[in-house]
Amino acid sequence: MAKKEKPDLRKKVHEVPHKPGIYLMRDRFNRVIYVGKARDLRKRVSSYFLPSKIAQADLKTRAMLDAVWDFETHTVRSDDESLLLEGKLIKEYRPRYNISFRDDKRFLLVKIDMSEEWPRFRLARFKKDDNARYFGPYAHAGALRQTLNFMRKKFGVLTFGRGSPTERELKSATYQVPTRLSEITAEHYRERAAQACEFLEGHSREMIDLLEGEMQKAAQKMDFEKAAELRNMVDDLRNTTKPMRRFTRGSLPSTIDPMADVRALADALQLSRVPVVMECFDISNISTTHVVASMVCFRNGVPDKDCYRRYRVRTVEGQDDFASMAEVVRRRYSRVLLEARETNPEAAEFSQEETVEGLRRLEKQTPNGPSRTGIQRSTPNVEVREEERTPLVRLPDLIIVDGGKGQLSSACRELQRLGLHDLPIIGLAKEHEEIYRPGRALPLQLPIDSGALRLLQRIRDEAHRFANTYHQLLMKKRIGESILDDCPGVSQNRKNLLLRKFGSVNRLRKASVEAIASTEGIGPKLAEEVHRFLQRH
Repeated sequence: MAKKEKPDLRKKVHEVPHKPGIYLMRDRFNRVIYVGKARDLRKRVSSYFLPSKIAQADLKTRAMLDAVWDFETHTVRSDDESLLLEGKLIKEYRPRYNISFRDDKRFLLVKIDMSEEWPRFRLARFKKDDNARYFGPYAHAGALRQTLNFMRKKFGVLTFGRGSPTERELKSATYQVPTRLSEITAEHYRERAAQACEFLEGHSREMIDLLEGEMQKAAQKMDFEKAAELRNMVDDLRNTTKPMRRFTRGSLPSTIDPMADVRALADALQLSRVPVVMECFDISNISTTHVVASMVCFRNGVPDKDCYRRYRVRTVEGQDDFASMAEVVRRRYSRVLLEARETNPEAAEFSQEETVEGLRRLEKQTPNGPSRTGIQRSTPNVEVREEERTPLVRLPDLIIVDGGKGQLSSACRELQRLGLHDLPIIGLAKEHEEIYRPGRALPLQLPIDSGALRLLQRIRDEAHRFANTYHQLLMKKRIGESILDDCPGVSQNRKNLLLRKFGSVNRLRKASVEAIASTEGIGPKLAEEVHRFLQRH
């Protein structure tokens, strides 16, 4: 057998753009052996193949170039993104010729747990599944720390430390925006924290414009020291709050083939059919006030966002993941069965066959591709190809629940009650990525670099993200709610005036009618109504 000839990569270099990004060097077995970043990809990559550069290269570089049989490039929007993506990919592939980023060093994140009474902004290096909000990662640690200092002064939020504010923090002038921590309630403080979160998300244009105006005024007054300080602050804020892509496992440039991963998962789980449609459930119970759940759908190994669903758990009191999972699975698939019977009452009677088998039969009988809302849309005189047909009612080929044996058992019981016990279902436990299956005592553990496991992780992470997004939305609404919203005659503006003067509903409840009436925009008659209302509630 003739030895495979090494390709000439100098021709391929001319296709590389003059843009910032990262490049991956691969060996003859298509393994990634080096990851690098560049401000100008073509200049950087082409330098590896110049005879003069090769002659001057060190031994390690020469050995790498001898092993390179191919390369690929991926453009990004900025140098910061290339730095973040380079670190991600090196940790993903662990190339033999990379030294940096192969240890446990990671970029900084900002973490805040909104379920705490007094949420604090803290630095972290690892993103955990602890229902906290994370911002970042940030490529510039110094700029990030300066931004946190700025947030302490402009928003009056707590950074570092734990628990309720200390006596020193309560009295500190740093946290005086517009009133000191000692004079506001935890509810009022949470509003500050929510505003600071929006700032970190990138809603900072107005604040930066204000600082730039102050910088120009200082320069005009010949106060160049202050102007330079403000200039540095503006640069730090821009570096921290500018929009940055988050390179998740599913978005990393790689040779990931979604359908290949789907087939690998079918083999690993020994499924009777390839799981073209997969639905994954996740419970988010940051607090007992709002327990929510998500259901995400993946079709052919990629997200099908039109089929996503979110739920508010109704029948469960407190934080009970098992009961919450049971409720959501019951609601999801009882709805699927109901839609099947409403769509075709005669064909949807499954008395003579198993429910799953009956619904599979309905899928094959669907003549045209309906909309995903369940409404049949006929297209006269247009032939619909087999691969374009979408079944009117579609059961998933695989159900995934985020959790271990408890969540899986709860979901299985509900499927059995609905007659759907033949549906393939698994539980994916977070800690050790163990796969639990019904009737199997021991969990299945797939190799960490297997496409099947990475597919499950992508699905699980997406379900977790979707559930947390919904939870954060409800929590944000709750922050803006107040018992005063139900008080007759109190508009949003008057509510703000009362809370600004008294600081909290509790202090307002203790105030006299005369004190309430002295508030701007609140007359004696309305003051009496507010006082009477708060005594009853």
